[in-house]
Amino acid sequence: MKRKIVAVVLASTMVLGLAACGGGDAGTTDTTGGDDAAATNEAGGDDADVKEGSSDDENTLTVWTWDPNFNIYAIEKAAEIYEKDHPGFKVDVSEIKSDDIETRLTTAVSAGDLSTLPDIFLMQDNSFQKYATNYPDIFTDLTDSGIDFSQFSQAKVAYSTLDGKNYGIPFDNGTVIECLRTDMLEEAGYTIDDFTDITWSDFMEKAKVVKEKTGQPILTSQAGSPDLVMEMLQSCGQSLFNEDGSVNIKDNKALKPILEIYQQMVADGTLVEVTDWDQYIASINNGTVAGTINGCWIMASVVANDDQSGKWAITNMPKLDDVDGATNYSNNGGSSWAITSNCKKVDLAVDFMNSTFAGSTEFYDDIISKGALATWAPAGDSEAYAQPVEFFGGDAVYAKIVDFSTKTPSNVTGPFYYDARDAVGVALSNIIQSGADMDDEIATAQDTVEFNMGG
Repeated sequence: MKRKIVAVVLASTMVLGLAACGGGDAGTTDTTGGDDAAATNEAGGDDADVKEGSSDDENTLTVWTWDPNFNIYAIEKAAEIYEKDHPGFKVDVSEIKSDDIETRLTTAVSAGDLSTLPDIFLMQDNSFQKYATNYPDIFTDLTDSGIDFSQFSQAKVAYSTLDGKNYGIPFDNGTVIECLRTDMLEEAGYTIDDFTDITWSDFMEKAKVVKEKTGQPILTSQAGSPDLVMEMLQSCGQSLFNEDGSVNIKDNKALKPILEIYQQMVADGTLVEVTDWDQYIASINNGTVAGTINGCWIMASVVANDDQSGKWAITNMPKLDDVDGATNYSNNGGSSWAITSNCKKVDLAVDFMNSTFAGSTEFYDDIISKGALATWAPAGDSEAYAQPVEFFGGDAVYAKIVDFSTKTPSNVTGPFYYDARDAVGVALSNIIQSGADMDDEIATAQDTVEFNMGG
């Protein structure tokens, strides 16, 4: 009976939850796509409803986060589970937009008054290093807290790690998946296995066959968005910054080959650029593209067309040829919890997190109904994650995604991640739209980021 109930819940709630897992800015209502648009529910509460400061009650923790159907549901479910063995425990949750949380953190530091900070808050992964670097006094060091960070995807842990110290508890999963229309692959003479554990050169040749046989590209991408480029970069364990914080764009061994692949696929007509995020999603739903490569939250958009149930499959992404460290795995998006330095009950907060987000299969089995996929490896071994999903051909896609997450290389984000990401996006746009020289654009991107860093 449990197996049947889980299967029904997964099928009926995937659309609501997976979008909220979100790209790197998991929590921005935006139509620009990728890192900004992946998480679609960012509505925040009224300022009057915000609980500031650490709770005075010895059994209560204050929390700032966004999205009632996803993040708030998760933290309240964790509290419900924890309360079973800790009677009287509760969380006092304030719904605040992701951007507004960051603004509040900055304001508190600028005012020299951290007493307004809650016990716990959620932060986008790609913002974590910026805040941990610039405002370290906000965070409680969790390195020796007893939380076993080795049980999480190390690529995920890296987002909230600075100078070897852990400042965050990993939450939702942004592992990259390749979703393909199996009916279109069959028309081209392929199966999903033909696209599993392959290289980009192999992928590009097969994409030509798919285009020839079906008339459709295998991928679409929002013009000017570097999402796919960033995913490919991380799949090699490469970053736009070096470990010492210096910019790694011009001398990046993987970036130019990646841009060349993108440019060639556009020229081949196997990757078609669209003008905005809505068109990107529409291409997936209306059958004008044979697949997509993105964070696992894209599944929410894939399953939106019931008529395509059973016609999609999931596998890993291609890896770069001839690049040391290249893998078939990457990440795009997610967020992590932080315990503030203002927390008056650090031991309670740590034990709460350690018993739920870092230690409960019961918890992860429940929140999968909201599309919240774990990066905590033991969750992938549970019965709920092993359930076949009819839409994806009866494959146990959730366990597969957790497995992918454990194989994803880490990357260096740093405090100027978005400056670098935006500079690469401009370079990509100029190369594709205007035919600009690739080497010149890469060099300009490097100069732009170094200027923004004050160098």
